[in-house]
Amino acid sequence: MGTYPGLSTGIGLRAQHHEEIVSRLPRVGWFEAHSENYFAQGGAHREHLTRIRAHYELSLHGVGLSMGSTDPLNLQHLRELKRLVDEVEPLFVSEHLSWGSTGGRYVNDLLPLPYTEEALQHMVARVREVQDGLGRQILVENISSYLRFKCAEVPEWEFLTALAQESGCGVLLDVNNVYVNAMNHGFDPQSYLHGIPRTVVKEFHLAGHTVARIQEREIRIDTHNTHVSDDVWALYRAAVKRFGPVPTLIEWDADIPSLETLQAEAAKADWISEPFRAVAA
Repeated sequence: MGTYPGLSTGIGLRAQHHEEIVSRLPRVGWFEAHSENYFAQGGAHREHLTRIRAHYELSLHGVGLSMGSTDPLNLQHLRELKRLVDEVEPLFVSEHLSWGSTGGRYVNDLLPLPYTEEALQHMVARVREVQDGLGRQILVENISSYLRFKCAEVPEWEFLTALAQESGCGVLLDVNNVYVNAMNHGFDPQSYLHGIPRTVVKEFHLAGHTVARIQEREIRIDTHNTHVSDDVWALYRAAVKRFGPVPTLIEWDADIPSLETLQAEAAKADWISEPFRAVAA
């Protein structure tokens, strides 16, 4: 995979690292780009993306389709994504199990769905529409959450499994989000891992989170602004043991550090997954 096929871990592509990546071609398995950042045709961002793609595999990760919204799917957004997909031919195209718009107005967040049969059928239809529009499978990522709907009929992992099985999408399993939600909502994160079929998980995400206190309650917030925690590394080891050494991505979206720091996080993921790659081979 990519320039360095022995490395299975990638890092998020951020604009402040574009020039350095192009000039020194660092040892990274692959890069993940936020799709919407590269919709504009022409300009420095697209030029850098093209040059980086010449040396590395890419995945495209979107935050703006709002597939869980009851608003009509934004077809212009989908056309822009299709144009970018056709140009860079990414390994994966991914979106989120979430909504973020209503009445044509967008919020700057990924909001959770109620895990009901009605919401499931809505998401299945949306995922199929996106996959038909792109002409390929997408991956759907589990999000972090801080509140739960009383009307939920099944746990999140059962909802995600049913979505994959009924729509044909794959799962982008964010291990940090599994841990954050487990701590916030009081379930066993191992139950999440064992509740999802091995065959549907195609990619992992790893990121850092922050612990905060709200009155007497401790809550974990998915901030993506620090190192992966020891507990998440331990859960990642369990995830690799269950699902195999699928491609892994280090996310770091705020207080972005040096490229060397991100490479060190990726190297740790490679070190954890290496014994399982040897078994898979």
